[in-house]
Amino acid sequence: MRPSIVFGVVFFLLALYCGLDPFKHSAISEFPNFESFKVEMPAWSEFPVEKDTKNLLQKSEIKFLNQIQGPESIAFDPQGRGPYTGIADGRVVLWDGEKWNDFAYTSANRSGLCDPKPSPLSYLKNEHICGRPLGLRFDKKTGDLYIADPYFGLMKVGPEGGLAESLTTEAEGVPLGFTNDVDVDDEGNVYFTDSSTKYQRRNFMQLVFSAEDSGRVLKYNPRTKETTVLLRNLQFPNGISLSKDGSFFIFCEGSKGRLRKYWLKGEKAGTSEVIAILPGYPDNVRANERNEFWVAIHCRRTIYSYINAMYPQLRQFLLKLPISAKLQYLMHIGGRLHAVVVKYSPEGKLLQILEDRQGKVVRAISEVEEREGKLWMGSVLMSFISVYQLE
Repeated sequence: MRPSIVFGVVFFLLALYCGLDPFKHSAISEFPNFESFKVEMPAWSEFPVEKDTKNLLQKSEIKFLNQIQGPESIAFDPQGRGPYTGIADGRVVLWDGEKWNDFAYTSANRSGLCDPKPSPLSYLKNEHICGRPLGLRFDKKTGDLYIADPYFGLMKVGPEGGLAESLTTEAEGVPLGFTNDVDVDDEGNVYFTDSSTKYQRRNFMQLVFSAEDSGRVLKYNPRTKETTVLLRNLQFPNGISLSKDGSFFIFCEGSKGRLRKYWLKGEKAGTSEVIAILPGYPDNVRANERNEFWVAIHCRRTIYSYINAMYPQLRQFLLKLPISAKLQYLMHIGGRLHAVVVKYSPEGKLLQILEDRQGKVVRAISEVEEREGKLWMGSVLMSFISVYQLE
């Protein structure tokens, strides 16, 4: 048989295998209605080129190794106690200076399914049962802790902890699908993000691949108990943080990789504007005492992910190939985890960038909390908290 015929048969069989994916190896094989959306991107030349050539995050201290799984958000209460953090098994825990103590939980149906597991991702399939606290914020006046749980919605627990109470699970008749981050102002109004109404957090990888636009930013009024949609049709809205004077909040657009400011007071009230293009995919954002904003960047954007963002049909084709979601993810981030944190002014000026470009010490970051000259950094993917001493 001629080599050309053999090659033709092999190519045909390979194409047939890739097209049919008979063994369900593709990243979207379990999502028959999966659809890729276009992400409007700036020119490649507009992305920040600044880098931390010294890889300063490699100087970070690793704390609580293997004592906690997936500490997403980090908070300190009005009395300065903490850190508090939400972990993968559905609990909010408190460090008392010697050990971790249970403080709160979001699910009333906890069982053996929520028992300790070897890694943060091991809990994914049972998150909807055990709960998964993400964003945490204390009301400085009352001491109440507000919790964004992607399955149980916006929640609150008092200063003594315990089972959190549900505040809202829907807005305008549309259920919250992926409550992600939260902040509270001096009047008790709560601002929070709902990253998607179509994909739950346990399918966050498919949400990233899809870039669908059902995300929302919302406000909860504790006096009227009303939930209002402030912004809609967003592609993976993630972290949110109020300014120190409460005149605006900053939130992260995950798919587009942007910082956006929403005005709450003044002549611009009710309007929003993009203030910065980020070097990669953002997670949470937190203001420091100087009203500067630390943004946790999951990873830098690669040219591969950039092209995929702009051409959804190409992305859909590639996602149908018999390549696992994990491998697709690694292709998007450049082959390895690498942490980046950036600090911005309220106007969107880049003030500082810290990295571990080799992922030697700090491989992934979900949130950066500045406190007393240190950066406390958590991650949903890691089993520790990183602490960096600012210079």
